[in-house]
Formats: sequence, C-alpha cells, structure tokens
Amino acid sequence: MRDIYEQIGDKIRELRTTLRGKGISQEELAQALKTTANTVSRWETATYKPSIADLEALARFFGIPISVFFPEAGPKSRTKALITATADLDEHDLEEVTLYALFRKARAKSKS
Repeated sequence: MRDIYEQIGDKIRELRTTLRGKGISQEELAQALKTTANTVSRWETATYKPSIADLEALARFFGIPISVFFPEAGPKSRTKALITATADLDEHDLEEVTLYALFRKARAKSKS
C-alpha cells in the first residue's frame, strides 16, 4: 500500500497538471504559494512531506477542501468526482453546472 505522502503528492501533481484544463508548471505553483519549484517537486515525489499549513495553502489555491488530500477521510467518490471536475471552473461556469444538475434532478423527479 502506498503511503499517505505518496497519495498527497499524486493529488498535488494531478491538480497542478489539470488546472484550467491545461495545467501549470511547478514554478508557477511555487510562485503562487511563495515557495520554490524544488519544494513542489519534492512534495509531488513524497521526498518532502507538506505540512498542514502547506496543504491548506494548496487547497485554497486550487479552490478545494483540504480533505481531498486525504483519501480515507475525503469526500465520498461522487462528491470527490464533482470537486475534481469543477475545481478550476469560474463562478459563471460553476453556476451553469449547478443549474444543469438541478434541471436533471427535476427531470428525473418528474419522470417518477
């Protein structure tokens, strides 16, 4: 079984490389978090262990709950899928997704 820091590193890499549909570099993430690209690289490879403060800063940057970094304690898979799919959307796009979900829910209810 992979250790928690390997899982966290994989999640950081996943979030970084998919941000806004194209990803950002380790340097860009490091600059946003006021750290170094070397540190980001070492988090991603589990060479360094990010602190809770680091994870909180990462969560704020990516617009996700900190629990996403902890698979066992994280949201249920359905919620996690939604968080991952919508993490880099702007407010307008997020509102559209919400309205579409409400439409689908109402349509399913009207069929039953």
